Amino acid sequence: MPGSTDGSTKAMGVLTVGGLVVVTGYTVALGSNGWLWFGWVVLGLITLGMVATRST
Repeated sequence: MPGSTDGSTKAMGVLTVGGLVVVTGYTVALGSNGWLWFGWVVLGLITLGMVATRST
């Protein structure tokens, strides 16, 4: 099932970029929230891990 792994990796990438947009918009509108940025970094690391395991 390589196709489903590729699809889920793309979905995580879209979710990560969307999360960045949301967190940035929140920061601009209401001020910085460290927990939101921490959550986005964790999401980004998970996405990077999925990309790394997909390419091996």
